[in-house]
Amino acid sequence: MSKQTYRVCFCFRRRFHVAASEAPDAVKSMFDQYSENGTMTVDHLHRFLIEVQKEDKASKEDAQAIIDSLRELKHLNIFQRRGLNLEAFFKYLFGDINPPLSPTPVVHHDMTAPVSHYFIYTGHNSYLTGNQLNSDCSDVPIIRALQKGVRVIELDIWPNSKKDNVDVLHGGTMTAPVELIKCLRSIKEYAFVASEYPVVITLEDHLTPDLQAKVAEMVTQTLGEILFTPGSECLKEFPSPESLKRRIIISTKPPKEYLEAKEEKEKENDSQRGKGSADEEAWGKEVPNLKSLNSACDKDDFDGGVDNDEEDSDDKSQHNEAPEYRKLIAIHAGKPKGGLKECLKVDPDKVRRLSLSEQQLENAVGTYGNDIVRFTQRNLLRIYPKGIRVDSSNYNPLIGWSHGAQMVAFNMQGHGRSLWLMHGMFKANGGCGYVKKPNFLLQTGPHNEVFDPKVKLPVKKTLKVTVYMGEGWYYDFPHTHFDAYSPPDFYARVGIAGVPADTVMKKTKTLEDNWIPSWNEEFEFPLSVPELALLRIEVHEYDMSEKDDFGGQTCLPVSELKQGIRAVPLHDRKGERYKSVKLLMHFEFI
Repeated sequence: MSKQTYRVCFCFRRRFHVAASEAPDAVKSMFDQYSENGTMTVDHLHRFLIEVQKEDKASKEDAQAIIDSLRELKHLNIFQRRGLNLEAFFKYLFGDINPPLSPTPVVHHDMTAPVSHYFIYTGHNSYLTGNQLNSDCSDVPIIRALQKGVRVIELDIWPNSKKDNVDVLHGGTMTAPVELIKCLRSIKEYAFVASEYPVVITLEDHLTPDLQAKVAEMVTQTLGEILFTPGSECLKEFPSPESLKRRIIISTKPPKEYLEAKEEKEKENDSQRGKGSADEEAWGKEVPNLKSLNSACDKDDFDGGVDNDEEDSDDKSQHNEAPEYRKLIAIHAGKPKGGLKECLKVDPDKVRRLSLSEQQLENAVGTYGNDIVRFTQRNLLRIYPKGIRVDSSNYNPLIGWSHGAQMVAFNMQGHGRSLWLMHGMFKANGGCGYVKKPNFLLQTGPHNEVFDPKVKLPVKKTLKVTVYMGEGWYYDFPHTHFDAYSPPDFYARVGIAGVPADTVMKKTKTLEDNWIPSWNEEFEFPLSVPELALLRIEVHEYDMSEKDDFGGQTCLPVSELKQGIRAVPLHDRKGERYKSVKLLMHFEFI
């Protein structure tokens, strides 16, 4: 690298030397241990892969392939004749060929269990391009979600202005509509570009019977053979993702008249306005933990804020439904009359989907936590953002996941820490959009006891994380992006998102005026439920006078973390990977 100049005033400039990236002392020590006379041979590298990187199945051919992949760098004079020198070894460790997760994503979970046994990558109001009040509705965010592996797409369907066709829009707001047929065509085209496992379309229906019949015709003709329709009206058990490969499934509650539903939705929004504020920081305020939430629950808490498609009704509109529309529904949604206890009863003869708002879930887990876990062992539970999230922010998904909720619905067009957790969870299992729930969420003990995330369990394993260094900001950002007068002052935050007992965040020291910070700090994270743990990594730039600047983030499923020294690429606020920014880290389970 070179020198950088920063203007302090009209007549004075500060000049800083920008150092080249250099291997940390720990890497130098490792090289000395696994080399001879300054050269790491194939045999040395093979032993390093097994003993340090914990790649038990690594072969000498794998070691040779790593060396061969670095041949393009030989113009830098980093190769010895029989192997790698220190600089080449460092380039390998800090390169794209040494990621923290498997470089070739593979579906490795058992995909033959019922759909209710999986966490499913789920979107909320999937058609919105921005906020919940006045952004445009479009098929573009639906396409982007499907390209990222999202498996559940939500559409709110309403009569158009002439009442002769069907639009998709967020009712009771100023959002500009998009035609349903356009959304359906895009779903068909992009449903399986990222994953061949089934896509679920959840419909929030505000239609009259004649338009329901029109939707039935539209869906049937557009989706054709890939549309899954059950043989009977109610399923006794959900099919498996494996059996539903490359199929699209419709889920909704056979609805009431759309005007009545609209009135209920407006009442819900009115009751929730003014009760909270949106995420405050540019990258989202800290994710709230279950420990800090109110555990009280009563009937009033449950009755407020239910999605329009969720409440059963005995009114005559149920009998005016278009029968061809009803036949499309493979996953029935609905809320029985009565309180939450009644809604969570498990019917041995049929399965269904229930929706709760994030606030309802937070209120319910204290009293009905065990009932929720039992319900989700056979049935589907969908959680959706509360009405005050007009900025399309999100909530803590771990509360739902730790109670077995399969469909934790998120605003995918937003950004922030909560969405980073969602991205991290669904990097697991090859990024296919379905992650098998841990066995303890599917099991019932001899006395009908189930998993309780609030109970502090013994530590199963401890994750030791070493943050060596970072680089790449120099290439991806203008030199005055972080500080107009000097190079950046970076620090890293590392922690765990999981059950309350495991959740924690820690921080490195701040290194001043350095584009290539070398922290060399070690942290330990005891994990009682590692199956639900996500490793959170953030980098920020310290600012004495203003809010600290954002320098990158990533979130990784602990269950799939590769041990050893790894190059960890960082992403921007929206989850897009930076071209160059990455950290060198060491992961070890002890």
